[in-house]
Amino acid sequence: MKTKQPFETLVAQHGAVVWRVCRAVLSTPADAEDAWSETFVAAMRAYPDLPDTANVQAWLVTIAHRKAVDVVRARARAAVPVAVLPEPPPHRDAAPEHDHPVWAAVAALPPRQRHVVAYRYLGGLPYRQIAELLGGTPEAARRASADGLSTLRRTLTTTDLEGEDR
Repeated sequence: MKTKQPFETLVAQHGAVVWRVCRAVLSTPADAEDAWSETFVAAMRAYPDLPDTANVQAWLVTIAHRKAVDVVRARARAAVPVAVLPEPPPHRDAAPEHDHPVWAAVAALPPRQRHVVAYRYLGGLPYRQIAELLGGTPEAARRASADGLSTLRRTLTTTDLEGEDR
């Protein structure tokens, strides 16, 4: 019988992917931070029962999707406007990504396209799993991905990304 990795190792290996998926799906760093934290709390509880043969990254991305939906629902119920926003929490990515033009372009995508692009290109999920998460067919997920990428290509120009590593 194979021994499971310590949970901390999973966080280190997959934390950035989960963060990027949460960030892309939720559009705001604060909501993404909430979903990221909730993802790993839920994953830690369920980890002992996870089969050794499971695709851990796909499992974590699935949990992140569900937690992102929970955050959206919670924000809709308990929105409280404030005069001054608190400082954003430190993020897992090195650059202050929430100011990057790519995030604004991703946030502007229609929700389905944004989710498919996030799960496919940030979470590494196959279209079949994306279709299961979002409902629909793998072909529809593939189409939403193509449309989202096309929109991103039209929206983002070389000048938007000057000085950035591509």
